[in-house]
Amino acid sequence: MLYVLRRLLQAVPTLFLVIAASFFLMRLAPGGPFDLERPLPKASMDNLARIYGLDQPLALQFARYLGSLLRGDFGPSFSFRDLTVVELFARGLPVSMTLGALALMVALVCGIGLGALAAFRRGGFWDRTSGLLAGASLAVPSFVVAPLLQIVFGLTLRWLPVGGWEGGAPGHLVLPVITLAVPQIGSIARLTRTALVETLNAQHVRTQRAMGLPPARIARHALRAALIPVVAILGPTAAGLLTGSVVVETIFGLPGIGRYFVDGALNRDYTLVMGTVVLVAVLVMILNLVGDVVAALLDPRARQRARLGR
Repeated sequence: MLYVLRRLLQAVPTLFLVIAASFFLMRLAPGGPFDLERPLPKASMDNLARIYGLDQPLALQFARYLGSLLRGDFGPSFSFRDLTVVELFARGLPVSMTLGALALMVALVCGIGLGALAAFRRGGFWDRTSGLLAGASLAVPSFVVAPLLQIVFGLTLRWLPVGGWEGGAPGHLVLPVITLAVPQIGSIARLTRTALVETLNAQHVRTQRAMGLPPARIARHALRAALIPVVAILGPTAAGLLTGSVVVETIFGLPGIGRYFVDGALNRDYTLVMGTVVLVAVLVMILNLVGDVVAALLDPRARQRARLGR
């Protein structure tokens, strides 16, 4: 418990630095939220700046923004004029989290399966094949995988829709989930294979073999120990899936926070971009903390380090 509280306290200054850096970098970037192809009259621009507080000193704007965040208020959206940032998140976050959760499940099942198969059959056909598949999944970017899947399964075979949301219908989720999971499958497979091979060569596993324990029991024990590094990266992996959905949501036309972030960045929507940065930063910290706690529960050595405050 003390370890969790200590990590939470350490996260506060990190989050503050992220907010401050994002806030001032957004303000220093050229352009503004009300810049249009056909400029508004100066009086209208001044009036808008006064209404949204953009005419005040940056330090005062930052202080007011921090005060709003403490109240859970991310402010109004500049590009979606009738909605607040919280309302946009209420629409987009369930889409992004559904997509990310499904992609994480697919990545774990396929990645751990490929890595375990390669480790137990190391040096053989399955080891080489899984290594080739893992390398290919890491080498091909999402913006290449997505169009290929759309062409093959959407336009050619006509098995699945090429885009849209349709209330989260299963058919509309298959291609985006696969696209988002493919890079993570490769990284998890490689990590699982490396950790499992190391565990199978460990002294205690050789001792278990010498004692005549059943191979299935030895395999379960070794796989549990090998999954500790996989669990340790679940936090960054889940956060990466959430942030990596920007490209996937844009290609497949999904109304998630990644697509809102792109629209906000293009339109200099300060509050929407800042809100997304804050939300993602908080989620990354929470997911990293959860991953560390789960890894500590699986690894006695990690529990001992946590109690010692290391």
